[in-house]
Amino acid sequence: MLDGCMPWPEEFADRYWLAGHWRGSTLDTLLRGGALEHGPRTALVHGGTRLTYAALNRRVDRTAAGFRLRGLRPGQRVVVQLPNVPEFVVTVFALIRVGAIPVLCPLPHRARQVARLVEVAEATGYVGPSVHDGFDHCAMAADIAAQGPFLRRVFTYEAPGTSSPYGGLRADPSGCHHFPLGSVDAPPEPVSAQSAGQVALLLPRDDAAGAPGLVPRTHNDYVYQARAAAESVALTQDDVYLAALPAESPFALGGPGIVGTLSVGGTVVLAEGTDPAQCLAAIEAERVTVTAVDQAAARRWLDVRPAFQGDLSGLRLVQIIGAPPDRESAERIGAAYGCRVQHAFGMAEGVFTATRPADPDAAVLATQGRPLSPDDEIRVVDADGADVADGEHGELLARGPYTPRGHYRAHERSFTADGYFRTAHRARRTPEGDLVVTGRLRDAAQPSFSADGM
Repeated sequence: MLDGCMPWPEEFADRYWLAGHWRGSTLDTLLRGGALEHGPRTALVHGGTRLTYAALNRRVDRTAAGFRLRGLRPGQRVVVQLPNVPEFVVTVFALIRVGAIPVLCPLPHRARQVARLVEVAEATGYVGPSVHDGFDHCAMAADIAAQGPFLRRVFTYEAPGTSSPYGGLRADPSGCHHFPLGSVDAPPEPVSAQSAGQVALLLPRDDAAGAPGLVPRTHNDYVYQARAAAESVALTQDDVYLAALPAESPFALGGPGIVGTLSVGGTVVLAEGTDPAQCLAAIEAERVTVTAVDQAAARRWLDVRPAFQGDLSGLRLVQIIGAPPDRESAERIGAAYGCRVQHAFGMAEGVFTATRPADPDAAVLATQGRPLSPDDEIRVVDADGADVADGEHGELLARGPYTPRGHYRAHERSFTADGYFRTAHRARRTPEGDLVVTGRLRDAAQPSFSADGM
């Protein structure tokens, strides 16, 4: 386990192995296996770009060799701040193939948050746009490199048809080397075996106060989460998943998202945002079957549905993310799009609950269902840490085979002494065992609840 991470206690790790949740698979072997089994099938679509599984694996191989040629080594951390483009998927898997650890960073983050992530992770590399939506990411990275001892390699992504104002290879005054991401290419080399117990990803912590922090996710636990999420929506190789939420977010990445879809041989369609016109056009053109939107996007999609005359008959399931469940939007989405709806709740820390397609309407419309794993342990507790009765509100606590035992290099009170993650979210459990997450606590350190959970 990476220094600064808390391992699962041995008795719990043994339980998860014996149950078959952890199978020793890495994210890299997942992609390699997909290339062998589904080689000619389409893996990624973005605009006019289409990559088969075999082509995606080759690009990852060559990009990984290019990263090694430019000095990245196993164990190093690299901040990845990219939009929903194929380069995001290629970069993340290439860094993993090198043995480096991607530190995923939301695209809207600016210098203060990014600098803090670089500091916490001691990141030696940064991958981001040269300029995106008018913001100069390249200049930001150079400023961060000048302020600290860690950042020494910056790889800049240029959107098709654009070029960087900074030109090609260069070194800035701080000694940080800048490379166009498109130049990161070299003949593939043999890849060293990796342990599934190693940290694969550092994900941005879900924090209402915006405090930067990182969640360590191992290969074992993340592959299991994505696989279980795929099973929860009955995902198969015939499915086409539209990734419209930010690629680094819990659902777009692994709920089932990009990883879950690639694990079954399906197709991922990347969309840079949840704009209704663009997404509905993509759903029609690519015959999308499954997607995820937040509640605000779901309402926007409803507003434009009457004017959209395209064929959306392939869409079978829409995940609606957010708390509390939006029953009205769920009912209207199902009717307007002729599909099933799945209410779901998830966090970077691996807490995932979701309804199932076969659940009764009462549960699908008004709850966020059940945890993904039979070995998820869920508690709802009062301000003193005592379990509350079904129907009563309290703080949601969780531990299980895809919920880490601590944040990365953090000493805070987000985990109980016996390993439960304190989500800082209000919830109640129905008599049928489904969860209703109603929102964040006003003060995670001193939970406060009312009869309606607000």
